[in-house]
Amino acid sequence: MSCWLVLMFSAASLAAETKPPNIVFCIADDWGWPHASVYGDKVVKTPTFNRIAEQGVLFEHAFVASPSCTPSRNAALTGQYHWRLGPGANLWSQFPEGIDTYPRMLEQAGYYVGSYRKAFGPGRDLPSPVAGDKVRSVDEFFKKRPAGQAFCFWFGSSDPHRSYKKGSGVASGMKLEEVQVPPYYPDTETVRSDICDYYFEVQRFDREVGELLEKLEAMGELSNTLVVMTGDHGWPFPRGKSNLYDAGTRVPLAMMWGDQLKHGRTIKDFVSFVDLAPTFLDLAGLKRPDSMSGHSLLPLLKSEQQGWLDSSRGSVIFGKERHTPCQETGQLAAACRAIRTVDFLYIHNFFPDRWPAGAPKAEHRSNWGDCDDGPTKNEILKHRNDPQGKQFYQLSFGKRPQDELYQLSTDPHQMHNLAENPEYAETLVRLKTQLMQELTASGDLRMQGKGHIYESYGYKQYGNR
Repeated sequence: MSCWLVLMFSAASLAAETKPPNIVFCIADDWGWPHASVYGDKVVKTPTFNRIAEQGVLFEHAFVASPSCTPSRNAALTGQYHWRLGPGANLWSQFPEGIDTYPRMLEQAGYYVGSYRKAFGPGRDLPSPVAGDKVRSVDEFFKKRPAGQAFCFWFGSSDPHRSYKKGSGVASGMKLEEVQVPPYYPDTETVRSDICDYYFEVQRFDREVGELLEKLEAMGELSNTLVVMTGDHGWPFPRGKSNLYDAGTRVPLAMMWGDQLKHGRTIKDFVSFVDLAPTFLDLAGLKRPDSMSGHSLLPLLKSEQQGWLDSSRGSVIFGKERHTPCQETGQLAAACRAIRTVDFLYIHNFFPDRWPAGAPKAEHRSNWGDCDDGPTKNEILKHRNDPQGKQFYQLSFGKRPQDELYQLSTDPHQMHNLAENPEYAETLVRLKTQLMQELTASGDLRMQGKGHIYESYGYKQYGNR
């Protein structure tokens, strides 16, 4: 960390009359867009997330770097695309040595840092935890914090990760008839109830973040704290988590910072998880390292305007390497990359012969192992050979062509591939070219013919979930 000495401000400066802002990062496990009431969902209730949006800024186009826990969190911690992080590109990996993370950079700059519950992972952390030393409770973190010292706190949750208590959503008062079922699922009572059970855990996460805000307010720290609330990728349903469609990569995101931000603004610019670390460093007065892929969101946050603000944020890229080893043989990945604009989603599948959600007969893991087990998955698989059920199976589990192109104004759920439609040939070439250029510039090994390196790292099941 010695290279960071020139960027540090002393601990004495933290004790000065003007204390740097605190940073609290609240991240759910498998919470996807648009499952918050402020986004228009009629069933799930998210008063805390709504409060943060109303007293701060709501983001409309927030995307993760990868729809898989470990690489998504790695990107947030490092400000780098996961394909730059060696074994950190995969689920259940080891965090790469020699890579700085924003909590450790802030710690070197005088912040008190720590993490609660799920932070980096799943996988093997470094001896000095990359998201900050772990605490057993929120109270423990603040009890250990030296009085008056600026703090950076990672508040992780295992909600709404599966498995769920079956019927918990309906038992809490949710109405099955009010659930909006995506058109790529069968509209059955089983699926509706499964969605309600997911909502039940989203609401629990929202409630716990609300309790944290109350604690900050009672301590007199809330007004000087940037609070960020989001999820690490889309929901754990077929075609969601571990997929590059919006259901897997687009997440809720809201931020508040006392009166430092104009309240009630909605920002439409595309933002990525790789932008989080540069933002937190910028907030603390630290320079963004050249190694970081992302850029600070502070200019967007401090603006008093809303809507589209920065013309350079008209698109976002993301991708996936190995989620689980669930192809027919070996440790192979259904590797894919994508670019998302306001009008189109283009996905490039490097291996159309591999199964996007796991093979029906996998060597190492359960069948269709890149999709979390649950009632919706089972419902689709149960009827995969029925005349009415084949389409749902194909959309979630069937093999996919090398090129996928979706026009979002007419196909918001990305179900109708236009890649072979001659009317969209120019758009396909333009977006594919832009994606490949950005991947090359970002150091993606797939662009260098070295993608096999990602698959050479073992699937190591140790560490936290």
